[in-house]
Amino acid sequence: MVLSWFRNRRRRRICAQPFPEPWQEVLDRDVEHYRRLGVEEQSKLRDDLRVLVAEKTWTGIDDLVVTDEMKVNVAAQASLLLLGFEHDYFSRTSEIILHPRSYKAALRYRQGAVIVESSPHHLGQAYYRGPVVLSWTAARASGRDEDDGRNVVLHEFAHKLDMADDLSDGTPVLHSRAAYRDWVKVMSLAFNELRDRTDRGRATLLDKYGASNEAEFFACATECFFEKPRRLRERHPDLYDVLRQFYRQDPEVRMERRVEGA
Repeated sequence: MVLSWFRNRRRRRICAQPFPEPWQEVLDRDVEHYRRLGVEEQSKLRDDLRVLVAEKTWTGIDDLVVTDEMKVNVAAQASLLLLGFEHDYFSRTSEIILHPRSYKAALRYRQGAVIVESSPHHLGQAYYRGPVVLSWTAARASGRDEDDGRNVVLHEFAHKLDMADDLSDGTPVLHSRAAYRDWVKVMSLAFNELRDRTDRGRATLLDKYGASNEAEFFACATECFFEKPRRLRERHPDLYDVLRQFYRQDPEVRMERRVEGA
């Protein structure tokens, strides 16, 4: 409890500082999702990303020097997932590792241990109780393109949310038996449909990589939820609804608000 008190006090001090102008420029220039948010959501995202920047260890690989610009960019995208939650900050992730570009990983996929994307050249990994590893090139591109249905940062940090219950099974921590019941029913149907359409070579809204297993399905569904909310709600309304309830966010409303203000 004492450690928690000191941690929360430190976080309050971090968030009480003026938000650095160069960081704001990164958000305005390179994080398209930031522009969709309302004023209160933008404020929370700025606070959350400041905590992630301060509390995580940031490591560059292959002589990559990790700059504040890189930290802010990645932390801002990851913080999008946290807007509906209070004081989580991906607590089981202590380090974020950046490669300059796609890379070859030494470890292959192992259920419950590590999630590896895009073999043989990887864009990201999420380790159970370990770091998140990202290609900086891919992460930056994800921030600039908000509606292509692909976002490696959202994908990997969705895996981290999934792992919060010590499993990597596509079911994150929920808060009622009814929520688990609805989640399993909806996600199972949607996963099986994606797998069937993938096997048949038919077009899919969700990334076909999500047909690999339930963990990948959740991560790919998360990408689609934030990147293509309108199309996801139209094609898979039940899937959209369980994700909306889990994340406590409604990205389609943001999209409509942006269109009205255009």
